[in-house]
Amino acid sequence: LGMISELKFPVPWGHIAAKAWGPSDGHPVLCLHGWLDNANTFDKLIPLLPRDCYYVAMDFSGHGLSSHRPAGSPYYFLDYVTDVRRVVAALQWRRFTLMGHSMGGAVAGMFCFLYPEMVDKLILLENLGFLLAPEDTEAWQKSQRMVIDRLLSLEAKQQTPKARSPEAALQRLLEANSHLTAEGGAILLQRGATETPAG
Repeated sequence: LGMISELKFPVPWGHIAAKAWGPSDGHPVLCLHGWLDNANTFDKLIPLLPRDCYYVAMDFSGHGLSSHRPAGSPYYFLDYVTDVRRVVAALQWRRFTLMGHSMGGAVAGMFCFLYPEMVDKLILLENLGFLLAPEDTEAWQKSQRMVIDRLLSLEAKQQTPKARSPEAALQRLLEANSHLTAEGGAILLQRGATETPAG
């Protein structure tokens, strides 16, 4: 476990950095650090753990070697959960162990609540996990998971914007917004579209 590799996962605002120990075909363990820490949090712990695991410690956005979110963007816990989902998708892990310290434990608990089928074990270091009132659990889980899944789906489908004629742009806007009149759509497009040489 002395060999460490550096990893980078692309995200819309840059990348999420991580470091890994152990055999890449070993049992996957994702390690989440605490508030204002980084992946080095696990440098002394990982060498003491079982050697047949593949440990990946990520730097949350704005921490360690990961890109900061755009200026003025808040850092919400659910955004960290989304970052975990991005990393897991990039690693192509279907089921893994999640280990979180402090804030990383809260993120790990929230991830387990939203994606229980993906986590075989949860290890919390100095954290209680994720607490939610029992009457709120089902609705919260469904809505927040849908938000994350839709966002990642949209990111995966992102393409270069297509150029359209002003008429075609108006037609597309009207098809997507049945409550708009042609006049209202034209007014919105004056400020909502940019003319380029291609259209």
